[in-house]
Amino acid sequence: MTETVETVDDAALVHRTLIGDQSAFTQLVERYKDPVYNLAYRMLGNQTEAEDVAQETFVKAYTQLGTYRDTHKFSTWLLSIASHLAIDLLRRRRFVALPLEDTPVVEWMPDIGAGPEETALQEEQHDEMQRLLRQLPEKYRSVVVLRYYQDMSYEEIAAALHLTPALVKARLHRARELLARALKEKPGEEQFNALPAN
Repeated sequence: MTETVETVDDAALVHRTLIGDQSAFTQLVERYKDPVYNLAYRMLGNQTEAEDVAQETFVKAYTQLGTYRDTHKFSTWLLSIASHLAIDLLRRRRFVALPLEDTPVVEWMPDIGAGPEETALQEEQHDEMQRLLRQLPEKYRSVVVLRYYQDMSYEEIAAALHLTPALVKARLHRARELLARALKEKPGEEQFNALPAN
């Protein structure tokens, strides 16, 4: 029920923006800046590039707002723009190796009173998951990020990436296989569940 209210709110904000209310678009940016940044960071593994993609996403969304149709959720439309921009950047830098220092420990990692050992383990697992995500080809990385980090349904991912839900499901299955294989190839390290089974 909340989702429907949010969708109506988003559509109303889009309408207000289109008739010249700049503050309405500012509200959309405030509402979605974290999910857009998180998606870009998960796909790119680089804070600066993620910030650039997030900014470019909102610029592009603003200039193309007239093409948005409220038959889809605004968040799906917006994250679709972000994922395409991130994929474009990945393709441009395909042959450039990322130095290790470009994978910062992220300040926004949750710390709910965790002790130093638990915090260190969480950071290790986060860094390891980010490393594994970077190894995935972008077609698999994008569906993983949208499914497990943005909690989008198969249908929403299909709409965002212009795929069929069946292809989304197949790519997620293949991505899990690749991640499981990559985890098994790391001898002597404690394993953790990279992704849930569905």
